Formats: sequence, structure tokens, C-alpha cells
Amino acid sequence: MKKAFTLVLTFFCIATAFAQNKAFQVQVIGKGKPMLLIPGYSCSGEVWQETVEHLKDKYECHILTLAGFAGAPAIDTPILQTVKNELISYVKQNKLKKPILMGHSLGAFLSLWASSEAPDLFGKVICVDGVPFISAMRDPSVTAAAMKSNPYMNPEQVVKNFESLPTEGFIDRTAQAMKAQVEDSLRARQIATWQFKSDRKTLGLTLVEISTTDLREQIAAIKQPVLVLGSIYQTKENSYRILNEQYNKLQNKTIHVADSKHFIMYDQPQWFNAEIDTFLK
Repeated sequence: MKKAFTLVLTFFCIATAFAQNKAFQVQVIGKGKPMLLIPGYSCSGEVWQETVEHLKDKYECHILTLAGFAGAPAIDTPILQTVKNELISYVKQNKLKKPILMGHSLGAFLSLWASSEAPDLFGKVICVDGVPFISAMRDPSVTAAAMKSNPYMNPEQVVKNFESLPTEGFIDRTAQAMKAQVEDSLRARQIATWQFKSDRKTLGLTLVEISTTDLREQIAAIKQPVLVLGSIYQTKENSYRILNEQYNKLQNKTIHVADSKHFIMYDQPQWFNAEIDTFLK
């Protein structure tokens, strides 16, 4: 625990800059080639804390916390589309030269979306257990149109479902559920706390938006190399099958699967860092 608190303190104390715009907050740490780190669903940019410690001597890390997540102010819908657009604008306005994109889960989806729309703007891309169309992971024939017409994807109803979740016991219940996604129970509780601090409407609307947006064809426009790091979906063989289906249209890709749950950077940090280092050489 002492080590964890020290890391948190270091994370905030060595920040070289702090910026905020409508769609996300940004903390800049380190020096070197620019890298944008995008967290997953409901998570704070602190999810990259140890990763940044590993990278900060070689890379200028721009760590995002998305609007409405982990206590950051919410914005109006379409949330993820706005984040994607402002991500592109952020790179242009700050004159970042071919920044590396690294995203976890929903952050990987956003990395694919931005780099496919502005392929000349970004450098290499690292997708950490994220895919271009999450709704098709079980059935690749599923379409965005079908998902949009699905009554379970009605935005108003999904938001109502989130808003109706009782506050009492929220963190305990969510932490228990998070054990399916991360090994360490303290990590699970931290993720649950970030979700508790997230705007309920944002939780619902972003879930609908990512579930009804299909980038599988669009990623063919990505020119730069992409590293895809997957976790275990029942079996390692099944993970490779799903990821190859999802990334079929992407030509310049490397797919590796970790012996890990969803939060690979937490469960397998040494493997994770080695994969990143090799890819970025």
C-alpha cells in the first residue's frame, strides 16, 4: 500500500503541464516523443499510472480523462464522437508530431476512430484489449443498424437503468463485478470507485454509442503500424480468432494475447511493458 501511495504522489508531482478542454482533461508527464494515453470505460487517466512511470523518460505522455468519467465534468451527446473530434483538434492545436496513440478498451476504440479519420496525423497505435465493434465479438454478422434498432440499446432506457442503480453499496457491488476484469481486489475497488464518481448519464450514453458504432471497415484507412494486445476470452485460441475477425481489414497489425484478464497493464505489467517497448523501437 505504501508503494501504491508513493506512486500516486509521484504521478501528480512530476506533471509538467495540465490542460482541460470540453471533451477530456489532459495531464502531461515526461519528455520525448509525444504519446496520447486514453483510458477505458469510466476510468480515470490514473489507470495508466505505472505505465507512465515506465515510459516517461522516453515519451511525453499526454494522459486523458474523458468527460463524464471518474468525476470529470460531463458533456452533451454524442460524447465519444466529440471526444474523437477534439482528440484530432488537440493534436493539431498543440502541434504534436505523429503522436503515438495508446488506448485501453473504449480508449482503444477511440484510438482506432481518430487514427482512421486522420491517418496522416498520428504515429503508431497500441490497442489494449479493445476492438473496432464490441457488439460483434460474439457474432461477427451483427451490424450497427441492428444494434441501433435493438430495444436494449434505446439511449433513454439505458440511461434510466444507470440512473436507477442504488448509490448505497454501488462501489462494493461494482468491485465484486470487476474481479472478472482484474486480478487484484484493490484494483477492482479503485475501478469501481472511478465508476461511482462517473456521471450516470455518460455511463449509459457512451455504452450505447460504442455498442452501435462499427469501425471494422473504416480501420482499413489506418496507415501506421498497430499493436493489438488482447486478454483471454475463454481460451487464448478464441481470443486470437475474435481479434483477427475484428481487425481483418487492418493491414499493418500485430496481435498478441496475454495470459490476463481485461486490465492487462495491471495483471501482466512486465509482459505488457515488454510488448510496448518492442513495438515502439
